[in-house]
Amino acid sequence: MGLIDSTRVLAGIALMIVGSLLLLPAALPTATELFTYALVLGSGLLTYGTWLVGTSEGAPAV
Repeated sequence: MGLIDSTRVLAGIALMIVGSLLLLPAALPTATELFTYALVLGSGLLTYGTWLVGTSEGAPAV
């Protein structure tokens, strides 16, 4: 079974992309407090997506 064939992996990749995109606006010098709150959501999505991809196989997660 390929890595991209799994629904769990595809969901993890999508969450990692969305999480990464939410982190980018907070890096701008004109970031408002709203973007600071987006950091929490973005880092959570990025972490959960990474966990989904890392634990998708039967082998122990590295």
